Amino acid sequence: MLIEKVVSLLNFTLSPGQSILTDKFRAHKTYLLYSTKLQRFEECLQKIGATSLENIPSINFDTLKASNVDDKDEATIFRQAYDQLHQNAQVIFRGEKEQLWLAQYIGMHSTDQGGPYRDSITRICSDICSTRLSLFILCPNGQTQTGLNRDRWIPNVFPPNKSIPTKIKEQYRFIGQLMGMAMRQKHYLDLKFPLLLWKQSVQEQITMEDIEAIDMQSFTIINEMAKIINRNQSTDTDNDINFLHNSIMGELHFDIVSSAGQIYELVPGGAEIPITSDNLKQYCTYYCTYRLNKFHRQIEFIRQGLYSIIPSYYLSLFTASNLEEAVCGKGQIDIELLKRNTIYRYENNENQPHIQRFWKVLSELFDEDQKKLFLIFVCGRSILPSKDEEFTSKFNICPYYITNEEVDKVLPRSHTCFFAIDLPEYSTTEIMYERLSYAITHCSSIDGDGNMLEAIDLRYLVLGDEILTI
Repeated sequence: MLIEKVVSLLNFTLSPGQSILTDKFRAHKTYLLYSTKLQRFEECLQKIGATSLENIPSINFDTLKASNVDDKDEATIFRQAYDQLHQNAQVIFRGEKEQLWLAQYIGMHSTDQGGPYRDSITRICSDICSTRLSLFILCPNGQTQTGLNRDRWIPNVFPPNKSIPTKIKEQYRFIGQLMGMAMRQKHYLDLKFPLLLWKQSVQEQITMEDIEAIDMQSFTIINEMAKIINRNQSTDTDNDINFLHNSIMGELHFDIVSSAGQIYELVPGGAEIPITSDNLKQYCTYYCTYRLNKFHRQIEFIRQGLYSIIPSYYLSLFTASNLEEAVCGKGQIDIELLKRNTIYRYENNENQPHIQRFWKVLSELFDEDQKKLFLIFVCGRSILPSKDEEFTSKFNICPYYITNEEVDKVLPRSHTCFFAIDLPEYSTTEIMYERLSYAITHCSSIDGDGNMLEAIDLRYLVLGDEILTI
């Protein structure tokens, strides 16, 4: 309690050197509870307030255009959002309303009462961490299927001696602004970034261990080179081994293959400078410097965007892991948290057999990917709020009206705008699992979300084992 009181009294708008006590707390931020930091952060946000917009913007999304694989970058949902939002993002993303834009899907019969908006955020994040954009690439560990963090996406690399194109800079800034929006609105983003990105965003030092976490092979290379240096310094090293090392090094030069497969010179003319036992140590220094700094400019643009929505001094107590949780929420989906924030509509109740089967499937049979797909199916987002107080709307389980003879053959229906599902009274857990799995994998609910009451009256046609919707 004492620590919380002291933190609440500190002025984190002061620059380093202006307050000894504030500087001490910043230096030892890893020892502070995340809840204490978050409470202080919320208090600071309340002080600066939010932007009051008379009308929230309407953003048009063309999913048919986005599916055009030949129009990479330009046609994606991310790019469509960027084109329509980025010029006013600093104002829009600091808005006071829960929903910051209206998502209009061209050619779909949906009215945005929350579902399409959340779905658009999910689609934007899906584009960011994918090959559909050239802003990020799968980390080397993922490309080679070795080491840890194989699902992490790193900023694409650019020639170190050339400037990054202005449009690319602005798109990185826009991603930072989306991160700031997520922190303010609790609209958590499903972004699979490595720890080093979060570290630089809060101005923590990136280390070679951070590089190893995403690029195991490059770390192995530098370790082997260090061993060669040590062997060469040994007076009793076998001459044949030295000859072998020198022969191998003679094939290498002062250049490097980037994570994207491009070759860059570590020094001007490096492609013509062979590595020898005399300059190997110098090569290792240049190699490490490149590896530690190759993402610096890209992450700096992201950080600029983040700080345009969240003032930097409000994040001065956050560690890299704190920032990741504040932007992306908790890593795993807490089914018990969802259960506590569920309403059983009409004659449904939590003691009914099919309701118990439903929770068994979610908590015990679904893996994390299936849980994310389920959330997207019922609310358009892949991440739950972190705690009970952040649920602005409850999850609704509604009855699905159909004859008992047909109940095991139909699929559940969701209403993303209302965070709701019409759940048939399936007779077994196995059937519950099969029908839910099929629905979350193959069915989209955005196109029929215009009116919940109207949607509830829609019926599934059951033709033998074929299931059609009308």
